[in-house]
Amino acid sequence: MRPERGEPLIFDSRKPSVARMYDHLLGGTDNYQVDRDACVELLRLAPSTRELALVNRAWLVRAVHYLAEERGVRRFLDHGSGLPTRPNVHEVAQAVDPSCEVVYIDNDPVVAAHGRVSLAEDPSTTAILEIDMRQTDQIFDSPEVARLLRRDQPVAALFVSVLHCIRDADDPWALVRRVARRLPAGSYMVISQLASDDPDLRARITDFMDDITEGQWGEVRSTGEVKRFFEGLQLLEVDQQEPVEVSTWRPDGDLGPRQGANSEWIEYGGVALIK
Repeated sequence: MRPERGEPLIFDSRKPSVARMYDHLLGGTDNYQVDRDACVELLRLAPSTRELALVNRAWLVRAVHYLAEERGVRRFLDHGSGLPTRPNVHEVAQAVDPSCEVVYIDNDPVVAAHGRVSLAEDPSTTAILEIDMRQTDQIFDSPEVARLLRRDQPVAALFVSVLHCIRDADDPWALVRRVARRLPAGSYMVISQLASDDPDLRARITDFMDDITEGQWGEVRSTGEVKRFFEGLQLLEVDQQEPVEVSTWRPDGDLGPRQGANSEWIEYGGVALIK
């Protein structure tokens, strides 16, 4: 049964977790055999998935560093943050300026437990909220997020490889708009989503992930559907009129992970200014 919105999730090591599967694909150790077995089947459906995970993580690091270094952002709100993976968002941002503040949001109890341990070193600048990312009012009414919202000081809201965990029926596009309205003027959105323009592939992977996670999944979307997340936002790259496959976004030369030309699906997204 799919939990009701806002209802806490109960940890079950017999059921794959999206966060733990992602951790395994990145080479992490905070996962179980059930997650690794699920990844084997996912890689059978889409062999480029491990490459895709590495590409997405590298893009997250580049985007956060860019916003901190070149746009002066000092506050980050990471929706669906997943298990801690070095470098974490706060480590990337604080390498630019140690005063940077980050609030992580995830309703996976394993993610929250690991996050509290890893963030215990500096609770003054980092926090984790065990809240469903769809609960915008609850998130923004929390003291952890309230302290980030200072007049005329921008916040970067991250939705990195997580909106595909929300079903169309729950309107993730409205979620992005709600968050944008709650942020100070001059804030930013960092958005990526698993995408494919092959409807059969989208259906196969969506059905597989929905089945193994018992409803804790949303939709693999077309690139056109992902573009809708950026409506009313201003993409930052001068020559960028629409989202891109993220390994092409301000790449670190030819040495970083890149998405292959024959990939079954891509991470599609961008960094945008809230106008």
